[in-house]
Amino acid sequence: MFKNLTNAEKREAKWAYFFVAPTIIGLLILNFYPIVNTIYQSFCKTGDFGRGNKFIGLANYQAVLTSGETWQSLWNTIKYALIEVPFGIMIALILAVLLNKKIQGRSIYRTIFFLPMVCAPAAVAMVWKWLYNTQFGLLNNLFHTNISWISDPKIAWISIGVIGVWSIIGYNMVLFISGLQEIPGDYYEAASIDGATGLRQFFDITIPLLSPTTFFIVQTRIIGALTIFDLMFMVMDKSNVALPKVQSIVYLFYQYSFTNGNKGYGATLVIVLLVFILILTFILQKLEKKIVYHN
Repeated sequence: MFKNLTNAEKREAKWAYFFVAPTIIGLLILNFYPIVNTIYQSFCKTGDFGRGNKFIGLANYQAVLTSGETWQSLWNTIKYALIEVPFGIMIALILAVLLNKKIQGRSIYRTIFFLPMVCAPAAVAMVWKWLYNTQFGLLNNLFHTNISWISDPKIAWISIGVIGVWSIIGYNMVLFISGLQEIPGDYYEAASIDGATGLRQFFDITIPLLSPTTFFIVQTRIIGALTIFDLMFMVMDKSNVALPKVQSIVYLFYQYSFTNGNKGYGATLVIVLLVFILILTFILQKLEKKIVYHN
């Protein structure tokens, strides 16, 4: 490896490996080993009393792919993503455009909208459970209704999606503001001289030049939405009748792996979700050249 290097270059290379070694070791232990171990466990069944693994081949995959519970959980996850991703992006984009202008108190407004990102998930869940409470919740008292926001299977998934949108707006907004500040002001000045209105400038200049940022947010938020767990875990009680219509596939993985002790089945659920995300990511990467405008 160091055959053609001088002594000084060899020492420099050795120090370089020394400094990157902790990161490499951390990746191997915390990332690559869990991936390999999860794939292995997906072909196994946990032994009696949680001891050891018994190799059972593709039995777990057959059970997972033929289970209605798996497909229902995957559909629940997709429904959540269909609410969180588009609405979280659209609202954040509007806020970013407004807060990118020179207005009084701009920094305060930015901080307020970003606050949900730094709030503890447990605190967020507690507040929203109180807001959604059927008897004493603020929403029902404010609108004089008696709606079971998180216990009615027909609307519970929408209620969870609303929390997801509220939680992620600040993160998306900051990224959009960063993208907006990279757009040269000359474009808008030239458009104004040509008589283009603010709305026309938004669709003909802002949206196209912001497409790289938008694509990044869409891709990362799809992955984030498909791996949602903590929100559903803390808002939905195990006794909630709407849970089967709301629980995500990661929530189902938690139930089988840590509640039921069937780590092989749980690992298989994760692998199925991973393959699904890889397929979506592959499709998005193919679409990037067609939908993203690179200036």
